[in-house]
Amino acid sequence: MARVDSVSDATGISKLVLFLRYHEQSRQWFAVLFVLLVSLLGQPQQTLLYIGTGIAVIGMAVRMWAAGYVMKNKELATTGPYAYVRHPLYVGNILLLVAYSLASSLWWSFVLMAFLLWFYYPPTIAYEDNKLRNIFGEEWENWSKNIHALIPTFGHKAGSAKSEWSFKKSLMQNGEPIIVIYLIWCLYLLYTK
Repeated sequence: MARVDSVSDATGISKLVLFLRYHEQSRQWFAVLFVLLVSLLGQPQQTLLYIGTGIAVIGMAVRMWAAGYVMKNKELATTGPYAYVRHPLYVGNILLLVAYSLASSLWWSFVLMAFLLWFYYPPTIAYEDNKLRNIFGEEWENWSKNIHALIPTFGHKAGSAKSEWSFKKSLMQNGEPIIVIYLIWCLYLLYTK
């Protein structure tokens, strides 16, 4: 079942809101546009720009690390960053939204960021968890009972999958290197102001 299938009974504005909330590409495009918007309109203050850049580098690294383990709907990723958190790509996204809000020094970016996080991530995480539970069953249950959705769990909690990080997976599954280039370009926009 697709995410947007759950909104078929709604009508009017409710249907539009539910469609946007459950449509994966709308979440991704809103994040891309958010980063571009705050990069173009940002009024960076040096200290916040440096702190934001540091957090952005960590967010990019987390996303690159996570994307190199994912084989969407084919294999349950339980090693690498997935040994610490169920949704490391989302952790990377959250770090990036915080980073660009800080780097831009725009007070309203934090309000918009908080809205985007509230609007998209609770239903997205619930959907992903249900989907993975349905696909991988007991394997997912055994792994997920020890791993939180977004807060890292430290200790030896990895699941049984023994996949290794792959640049090809990172590129083919998520286009992650292309996303990193875009994010670096947006940081450049802030640095040249």
